[in-house]
Amino acid sequence: MAIAYRQQLDDDTEFAIWKIEEEADELYNQLQLNEEEKTYYEQLKIGKRNLHWLGTRVLLRKMLRTNEYIDCKVDDHGKPYLVNLPYHISLSHSFDYAAVMISKEPVGIDIEQIKEKVERIAHKFMRKEELAFINPANKIEELYVCWCVKEAVYKCYGQKEISFLHNIFLEPFNFEGHGFVNARLHKGDVCLDYEVGYLQFHDYMVGYVKG
Repeated sequence: MAIAYRQQLDDDTEFAIWKIEEEADELYNQLQLNEEEKTYYEQLKIGKRNLHWLGTRVLLRKMLRTNEYIDCKVDDHGKPYLVNLPYHISLSHSFDYAAVMISKEPVGIDIEQIKEKVERIAHKFMRKEELAFINPANKIEELYVCWCVKEAVYKCYGQKEISFLHNIFLEPFNFEGHGFVNARLHKGDVCLDYEVGYLQFHDYMVGYVKG
């Protein structure tokens, strides 16, 4: 397992992508887990779910540059947080990669393997106005930009019951393999604007944002 990509956004914010190449036992042995975490891990030993869980936490340990126990919990909305460290975090994974983002402000990151099937579900997370600005020449890649951007905003905001279709709105962008998309989260009295970064990394797309 090695860091495949790392980007420092500012003095307090960075994200990294890690290629998961080890077996589960090798990753497990790099972690310190309490009894509750060990029990949870035992329930994940199906397919790659255990590798993803282990991979994000090994990467988190590397980014925090510590060999001490990291108390990482999940709140009622499913957002991970660090109990005893002054950082906000966001975790993501897809197939052979794990991604982690760390900052002193709320953050969100999403990584997805690029596949043709996104076209079949685009109407479920994209408004007609958003679908209209997608360039047919890069259709699949741009749809993944939109998904990852909306997922990153959702994770950064950190509250349940947010609809990608009805609550997160994107402005047109020019796809260049990496760049930024302006997004707005609007629900009830909440109206928040975000500048969300995106990056195509091999056959994966990454969306990342700091609140």
